[in-house]
Amino acid sequence: MAKPVPKKAPEIELMREAGRAACRVLRQAAGLVQPGMTTRELDRKVGELIREQGGTSAFLGYRGFPMQCCLSVNEAVIHGIGNNRRLQFGDLLKLDVGVRHKGYVGDVAMTVAVGGCSPRDQDLMDVTIRSLHAGIAAARPGGRVSDIGRAVEQVVRAAGYGIVREFCGHGVGKSVHEEPQVANYVERGGGGRTVLVPGLTLAIEPMVTVGDPAVRLLDDQWTVVTVDGQCSAHFEHTILITETGAEILTKDGETPLY
Repeated sequence: MAKPVPKKAPEIELMREAGRAACRVLRQAAGLVQPGMTTRELDRKVGELIREQGGTSAFLGYRGFPMQCCLSVNEAVIHGIGNNRRLQFGDLLKLDVGVRHKGYVGDVAMTVAVGGCSPRDQDLMDVTIRSLHAGIAAARPGGRVSDIGRAVEQVVRAAGYGIVREFCGHGVGKSVHEEPQVANYVERGGGGRTVLVPGLTLAIEPMVTVGDPAVRLLDDQWTVVTVDGQCSAHFEHTILITETGAEILTKDGETPLY
C-alpha cells in the first residue's frame, strides 16, 4: 500500500477550484432531475455542465467507464450507467460527479428524490447526510482514517440502517482514486491505520441501505445493487485535512450542497 502524499499549497488551490466546479455541476444537475427524463439524457446534460465549467469528466473512460457521471436508481448503490430508463416519481437517484480541472479532481455525490419521496426514504437520506458530516467532523490532524469510519458507522448503526462494506471513500487528487481507502466503518488494518496530516485530500462517501447491506455487480460490470433489492442512499464530499480539522472542498462559496 503506497503511503499517501500530502498536497502542497499550489495543489491545494487547484483542488479547491476542482471542488467548486464539481459542486456547481452537481447542484445544476440535481435541479434538472424530474420524472419522465431518462438517465441517458441526464448524463448528456452533466457532460455539458462540466464543459461549461471548463473541465472534463473525471469518470468518462476511467478504467473503461462509458459515461460522464454515475447515475444509480433505487436499489443501485453506485456506478450506475445512464440508459433509456425513465425516472419515476419517488425514485432515489444517486448522482455522482467527478470533474477534472487543471489536472486535479473534484469528486462529489448526492441522492436526489425524483419529485418527492416517502418519509422512510427521506429519513434514509437524512441519516446518510448526518453520517457524512460526522465523518468529516472526525477528520482531524493527528487522528486516523479509522476515526472517520467510526463516526460514520455510529450514526448509521444508531438509525438501524446498513452500511455497504465492499466499497468506500478514498484519497483523491490527480487521480480519481488515491491512497488511502476510507472505509465507512471501523477498519483496523489497511487504510484505517493511516494518520491524518494536513494536506491530505480525501473523498468521504457513506453508502447506506434500508435493508441488508450486501451488494452484487450487474452484468454491465459497473452497476452495484443491493442483493435484497431495497433502496440505498449515497452522499459524498471531497475534503482537505487542515491544521485544525477538515475543509470541504466540494462547495460553492461558503455553502456546501447539503
